[in-house]
Amino acid sequence: MAAKFLQLTCLRSVTYGDLSPAPHYPSMPTKYPKGVSEQEKNVVEGSESRALLSVSGMTCSACAGSVEKAVKRLPGIKEAAVDVINGRAFVLFYPCFVNEESIREAIEDAGFGADLIEGEMSERASQVCRIRINGMTCTTCSSDAESVLRSIRGVHKVRVALATEEAEIHYDPRIMTTDHFLATIEDMGYDAILISTGDDISKIQLKVDGVRTVHSMRMLEKSILALPGVENVEVEPLLSKLSVSYKSDLTGPRSFINVIESTGSGRYSVEIFPQGEGGGRGARRQEEINQYWRSFSWSLVFTIPVFLLSMVFMYIPGIGRGLDLKVINMMSLGEFLRWALATPVQFIIGRRFYTGSFKALRHGSANMDVLIALGTNAAYFYSVYSVLRAAITPNFRGTDFFETSSMLISFILLGKYLEVLAKGKTSEAIAKLMNLAPETALLLTLGSEGNVVSEKEIDSRLIQKNDVIKVVPGAKVASDGYVIWGQSHVNESMITGEARPVAKRTGDTVIGGTLNENGVLHVKATRVGSESALSQIVRLVECAQMAKAPVQKFADRISKYFVPLVIVLSFSTWLTWFLAGKFGAYPKSWIPSSMDSFQLALQFGISVMVIACPCALGLATPTAVMVGTGVGASQGVLIKGGQALESAHKVNCIIFDKTGTLTVGKPVVVSTRLLRNMVLRDFYDVVAATEVNSEHPLGKAIVEYATKFRDDEENPAWPGAREFTSITGHGVKAIVDDREVIIGNKGLMLECEVAVPVEAEDLLSEIEAMAQTGILVAIDRQLTGVLAISDPLKPGAHEVISILKSMKVRSVMVTGDNWGTARSIATQAGIETVMAEAKPEQKAEKVKEFQASGYTVAMVGDGINDSPALVAADVGMAIGAGTDIAIEAADIVLMKSNLEDVITAIDLSRKTFSRIRLNYMWALGYNLLGIPIAAGALFPGTGFRLPPWIAGAAMAASSVSVVCCSLLLRYYKRPKELDTFEVREIMID
Repeated sequence: MAAKFLQLTCLRSVTYGDLSPAPHYPSMPTKYPKGVSEQEKNVVEGSESRALLSVSGMTCSACAGSVEKAVKRLPGIKEAAVDVINGRAFVLFYPCFVNEESIREAIEDAGFGADLIEGEMSERASQVCRIRINGMTCTTCSSDAESVLRSIRGVHKVRVALATEEAEIHYDPRIMTTDHFLATIEDMGYDAILISTGDDISKIQLKVDGVRTVHSMRMLEKSILALPGVENVEVEPLLSKLSVSYKSDLTGPRSFINVIESTGSGRYSVEIFPQGEGGGRGARRQEEINQYWRSFSWSLVFTIPVFLLSMVFMYIPGIGRGLDLKVINMMSLGEFLRWALATPVQFIIGRRFYTGSFKALRHGSANMDVLIALGTNAAYFYSVYSVLRAAITPNFRGTDFFETSSMLISFILLGKYLEVLAKGKTSEAIAKLMNLAPETALLLTLGSEGNVVSEKEIDSRLIQKNDVIKVVPGAKVASDGYVIWGQSHVNESMITGEARPVAKRTGDTVIGGTLNENGVLHVKATRVGSESALSQIVRLVECAQMAKAPVQKFADRISKYFVPLVIVLSFSTWLTWFLAGKFGAYPKSWIPSSMDSFQLALQFGISVMVIACPCALGLATPTAVMVGTGVGASQGVLIKGGQALESAHKVNCIIFDKTGTLTVGKPVVVSTRLLRNMVLRDFYDVVAATEVNSEHPLGKAIVEYATKFRDDEENPAWPGAREFTSITGHGVKAIVDDREVIIGNKGLMLECEVAVPVEAEDLLSEIEAMAQTGILVAIDRQLTGVLAISDPLKPGAHEVISILKSMKVRSVMVTGDNWGTARSIATQAGIETVMAEAKPEQKAEKVKEFQASGYTVAMVGDGINDSPALVAADVGMAIGAGTDIAIEAADIVLMKSNLEDVITAIDLSRKTFSRIRLNYMWALGYNLLGIPIAAGALFPGTGFRLPPWIAGAAMAASSVSVVCCSLLLRYYKRPKELDTFEVREIMID
């Protein structure tokens, strides 16, 4: 990532000699994981990696000692030294046993803040894979899966998301393979499906009809593998399916189809496999919904009769007497029927809870399945004991709780069904994005002179790089590319959120999934498959939904102790009530006539066990983050994960770049004043020859203006420039026709010892007073001309700053432009604090100054020179029309390049985190209020007790309520003050 690259390049010169040479714990030997042999220790010797971390919160040498000790407790740490003065920690470690993320978390667990400054792991061979994990029920499951995967050798970083049920694993492919990860997950008791490996690989699944033997399939596999760009081919002979992973810039699916059909001499027919890549997330989610619905439906078939036999029929005189008939000794017909009906619910329909709890306990953890299995087993097996004792004893009349166990399982299955149904809606944003691509496309075949030879309708997934696609009015653009013929207006709101159609003509780029409104366009495909803008946006949103917000750690910590604590509380509740009844601590009149003190205590214990739910806590944050990032994407605000979302809601200071951020970003030359006798055309030939090498917007404006002094037929080939040098934040230098040309601000002139006369000083003052930028041009060390360049303030910029002020957010402008222009633009925008003539590193320093003053800082910029500041800020916001490096470095991308989206991003993050807080109130409220009530806190005074089946329903409702609470974010509306912006901008146009 560019952000990390910038950090590494800026800090490459840092040496580790500044760190304390004498560790606090030099005698602590290297700790290896259990089971590592001496031979393995010898193998890893010499393969150490190093990491430098910034540690905050240390105040004395004792703090440094605590940090060092916490790190050295980890397996695979060879050495650690901590510098308390500079707040840094240097660690030598074996990457086979521990990674940088584990080291950072160990420091945070010791009570200090930690951020990775530099590490070798980023330079090691690394690959990313994503795996679908089916069967996780609560945050304990996801935490366990994460810790097990992280412990595998060669794994650098792991993220497991409960809400999306996916794992993202960064690993060294030289040490470990994806097959091992799949096997590890399945060994934990979950179903694992590989979604993707790597970021630049496309994948397609083809169904081949006409193949009759395995040998033929293997021949096809070898034929496709021989093609350039094909990475891997997986064959499933029984399904006649080929899964091909390939690089879309080298080959494509039509090439595969041609190879297959040629190999079979016309006997084979090929089509894209009906379910696409593994059936897709929506299909898998639907299958899970169907499974829970089937389980719940079957449970009702048995539970409703059990309920009627226990609660209704026994009070109907005729039926009640029939049910009370004795079958064997004191065992009645009703008891026998309830036993027979409850058993399939307990062991067949409820089998999933036994399986889940067994696998969790086998790995030394406890999840929600353990609580359900214990609660239902307690009710069921006590009932079995009661019925069997009645059958073998002539005078024992027991009470059974078969309705408790069966109703518990039914309500929990209903809750899981509603939860999965609701969770499916949290990822609707991704589903909508994925559905934007059209199903078919019109492929054109062009002749040698560019004329259309033929036209063919194909599946849009078969488009390859450099194909020419015809887009008719009302159709969607099938692929990213550029227009080679035609003109039209394209509605890009589905991708960028920009409501107004954008004019497109020859040479303009178009985005796949956008809607062509009127004219016909011929588009040459440039980015297909995983490279397309739509795929990248989907991947960005998916990664954002995978990432954990820091507040999630609260739930993760609770989940580690939650289930064991609930089991202890449940047992304590049963024991307390049982002993109280045994020793007469409460009147016997409290005990219902249908049970004794033991049964009453058992009901209280079971109620405590089943009402406590760790699921709601685990879903509180990720579901809200999923919906929030999805809504942001639909509004044209791409938020890169929970960290960015959480930081954005705390922002109280925003630093704006000027050019391209507060201003339109398309500067134009408005006037030229020559200070020496020279033909204006010759002057601009020299200036343009220098500036044509510059990427700066001002340089491009000068070159564009210079072309106006040439005839339309004349080719604007500028004179050759040698020794071109760009001085960031100041200007450029070059040698043109043996003349030294210096173009830039006053500071550059003084630095190059060019005298600036009073006349030029006055001109600069006039230019800057009109909010224009003055550019000085010196030829052969003599000031020759002054250019005035205007870059007007963006429409609505003043209103945005005003709204931010009402939101108690301070606005600051930092620019590399001169002070006069900066002050003028700031005045127009309503910004009071200004810093001008700032170099890129000074922008980052300004960010750190405000952070040191206690502000949570957001930086809004669009250029390469803004990247250090975007990285340094708590939240970096990149203008969507900005450079790729700025977009990579930022935490939030404003796709529409509109300033008002800064407000949308902050407001959305605030709304999301208020929803997360509300979720935690629901989740904790259910447990903090429900557990005491289930334990019988109200029973002594009111006689109210919570039957286990109602407790189970409450537990199920807690998860559903949390997910539904998050779903309300789907109806997010941006602040009303922004509603007038679009209308006003259309009027301006």
